[in-house]
Amino acid sequence: MNILESIGHTSMVRLRRVVPPGCAEIFVKLEWENPTGSMKDRMALAVISRAEEDGRLKPGDTIVEYTGGSTGAALALVCAARGYPLRIVTSDAFSQEKRDHMAALGAELTLVPSEGGLATRKLFLDMIEVARTLSQQPHTYWIDQLTNRDSITGYYPLGEEIWSEAKGEIDAFVQSAGTAASSRGVATVLKRHKPGIRIVVVEPAESSVLLGGPPGAHRIEGIGIGRTPPLWESALVDEVLPVSTLDAEEMARRLAKEEALFAGTSSGANVVAAIRVAGRLGPGARIVTLMVDSGLKYLSTEVFRRS
Repeated sequence: MNILESIGHTSMVRLRRVVPPGCAEIFVKLEWENPTGSMKDRMALAVISRAEEDGRLKPGDTIVEYTGGSTGAALALVCAARGYPLRIVTSDAFSQEKRDHMAALGAELTLVPSEGGLATRKLFLDMIEVARTLSQQPHTYWIDQLTNRDSITGYYPLGEEIWSEAKGEIDAFVQSAGTAASSRGVATVLKRHKPGIRIVVVEPAESSVLLGGPPGAHRIEGIGIGRTPPLWESALVDEVLPVSTLDAEEMARRLAKEEALFAGTSSGANVVAAIRVAGRLGPGARIVTLMVDSGLKYLSTEVFRRS
């Protein structure tokens, strides 16, 4: 067995203390059990494997990508295992832990400065343009995650795992949107098994573009790119819920202290939204959401930093 074979098959546990009485049951998939501590290992393996299979990626090529960090660490893992050089475009808007993790796995980092450490539409566009320039060098393969449909297929196994572990007893799935690949991949599988399942997508309240609002700055790393993601498929989504950065951060802290689940900010946002849905569906219903990544990636950020 090699390290890449350990991706997937993560645990699913029920939330016990943060869910108010009278709500549906909420289960969370512990995606930090993947090798780099996030669900992004699934998409990284898929996009690289598929590019190898059809010849877009050749031995000796350098891989380039823009990322806030978790995707970069996942790509660095696969590149280290498969022997590809990796150049990552990232920013100081994302945690130092993520940047250190990418570098430790062998990635060469190019930093794009942010506006006050915040994730903004301009920052994402600037990062993409830097990656585009790097990708024009010979023998280079650009992942371009926002438009790469191979990433969607990387989450099909996650959908099958959820369906199997829930034994088909699932009424709603909740997931925050960055590229929208994970929500779309899982929704595709779950809707195939149960067309009536409710798919709820979460976005930062400060940048609620999927609901028609203006783009804005926020601190929920990995989601809310300030525009509708190219991979967005509205036909698969039943509802979009906005969650504020402060509510997401507070829930991340509560999950650690009350549930012993140490997760990042987008996971906190997922649970905030899942509780809202659970209140509407009531007892007897079952909701699944994701612990997207480990809280170890955020120790230096406002979420867990001790004053």
